[in-house]
Amino acid sequence: MSIAITGGIGAGKSYLCKLLEARGVRVYDCDAAAKRLMRTTRELQQRLREVVGTAVFKEDGTLDKGVLAQFLLAGEEQKQAVNAVVHPAVAADFMASDCNWLESAILFESGFYKRVSFQGVVCVTAPHDVRLQRIILRDGISQVQAQAWIDRQMPQEEMVRRSNFEVVNDGVQSLEAQVDKLLEWSCATLRNKIFLTEE
Repeated sequence: MSIAITGGIGAGKSYLCKLLEARGVRVYDCDAAAKRLMRTTRELQQRLREVVGTAVFKEDGTLDKGVLAQFLLAGEEQKQAVNAVVHPAVAADFMASDCNWLESAILFESGFYKRVSFQGVVCVTAPHDVRLQRIILRDGISQVQAQAWIDRQMPQEEMVRRSNFEVVNDGVQSLEAQVDKLLEWSCATLRNKIFLTEE
């Protein structure tokens, strides 16, 4: 039985995960897992070559992120084709792990939440201006570029609507207090076997 953590870029998902890990909660990082699996799993590598083309891996066998990004940006059909290869592998890897918590930035957009039976979804949020500044400082990009990243994702309000618990990471409200409440909620949720609905 599992709980997922999601939220838009710049909301602070990774920071929440660090706070949870400090409390002894292991959180599975979908993005890191996907990169690891693409780097180490031959079957997955072969399927990516079939979908994207042989140039997706360099001569030394490492993933060519530029080639993959260009393919993904070519259109929704291409993105879904890659997702259909990578996401089942990540879901299987997660279910084989000893983690009950999972972090995914595109939990809803990718349909990943349908691949695993989550008992609840936590959405990390922050005010729009705060998110913009975090992205600009973290990635060293312009405000226009940061806004473009935000615009590519599901609106924060929709993520909240489809989630079961919200953590507000605005730099004002105490995150530690919210983590306390989150852990209380998660224990009750897992104990009562409450399942997430699809919409």
